[in-house]
Amino acid sequence: MLFKFHGGVHPDEKKSPADKIETTPLNPPPQVVIPMSLHIGAPCRPIVKVGDTVKLGQKIGDTEAPVSAPVHASVSGKVVAVEPRLTPAGTMVTSVVIENDGLDTPCETMVPYPEDRLSDQDAIAALIREAGIVGMGGATFPTAFKITSGKGKVDTLIINGAECEPYITSDYRTMLEHPDEVLGGIRLLMKACGVSQAFFAIEDNKADAIRLLNSKNPKDSGINILSLKTRYPQGAEKQLIKTVTGREVPPGGLPAAVGCAVFNCFTAYSVYRAAYEGRPAIERVVTVAGSAIERPRNYLVRVGTPLEYVFQQAGGFRKEPHKVIMGGPMMGVAVYDLSVPVIKATNALLAFCEDETKTVENPACIRCGKCVQVCPMNLMPLYLYLYEQKDDFAGMEKYRLTDCIECGACSYICPGRLHLTHSFRAGKAKIAARAAAEKARKEAAKGTAAV
Repeated sequence: MLFKFHGGVHPDEKKSPADKIETTPLNPPPQVVIPMSLHIGAPCRPIVKVGDTVKLGQKIGDTEAPVSAPVHASVSGKVVAVEPRLTPAGTMVTSVVIENDGLDTPCETMVPYPEDRLSDQDAIAALIREAGIVGMGGATFPTAFKITSGKGKVDTLIINGAECEPYITSDYRTMLEHPDEVLGGIRLLMKACGVSQAFFAIEDNKADAIRLLNSKNPKDSGINILSLKTRYPQGAEKQLIKTVTGREVPPGGLPAAVGCAVFNCFTAYSVYRAAYEGRPAIERVVTVAGSAIERPRNYLVRVGTPLEYVFQQAGGFRKEPHKVIMGGPMMGVAVYDLSVPVIKATNALLAFCEDETKTVENPACIRCGKCVQVCPMNLMPLYLYLYEQKDDFAGMEKYRLTDCIECGACSYICPGRLHLTHSFRAGKAKIAARAAAEKARKEAAKGTAAV
């Protein structure tokens, strides 16, 4: 029995680029820029220096911090810089710049994992960690840490194949073209988490993928394929848990608090490749689409590839784009510099023409309450917006701003065209800055008292 989550919207799916993934990867660029922070958690430290020659798949960054994931070279070649570079998030991050020699000389570590170790729970988690695998749906939480921190708490494994944002079809094509690898990765995740069954949740607009996966007899290994009603944001972690199990993750809590662990479809595929091919997380499928794109389709792209290079390989722009987004149109990040690299979170690159913009000169709330009806977190967006605009921290706390998952459903439905989601992101940044300032003040006061 499937359950329902509160709210949600039904945006036009725009699932047009159903072309097959390039059977050979998109030709790697002459140079890649690989940030040392490709995940949530502590950034890695570079373990190579300028002048070093590196091989494909070689580890180039790591840290001993528990919430982290190593970073690997996505091409072979020479390290020409280790310096701060701009990322799609608009931040400057220490990055390793590699001049591609075009040879793709593989690192000696890129070998299949010993078969006898693939039944050991801890060994699989260690393999996943060394391969640098993170949540490939966009969250980039280190997969190995999610497994180890949930040990003894998780009884239900959920694989997220909803892919509910408009335009994005990268997971859908992965399911269709690599069903055995995806299912194999799920089985490894089940062993790592110590569970005997998993639920592969896929929205019903991917009926052919559901049929194909079911033809592989997944139930024989405890994998249940679930067909979900298409509704955004079905793929959000808390909403997916509610739909599949009926359990509700408490405010501020993690899925393990209700016995669940959720992994993205492409994460499972990456786990399979790490185990059976020895390939770390150095590439991903990216949907390149939008009204400004000449040839919308999916590509297998190396991490570190400049966005401008990807667009060139997709035939360039048919019109000058008004906005470029990394991710989906609902939750993606607007990019203002196309020299930034593809990262592990890049499941889509969208470019839109100016005539598609729906902003207005003077957005205004008309008190219709539609934002409240569609909020999947049962929040009051209209009040949160007012409190954020006034820097009212007590109001933002009272109405649980930090529980907002930034899905964009409220902004999508708002007839007054308020920039609700942007406002909530800004509010969270203000809260974080205020907390950091308060912490610094207390530490300074403590240091003064000790003198």
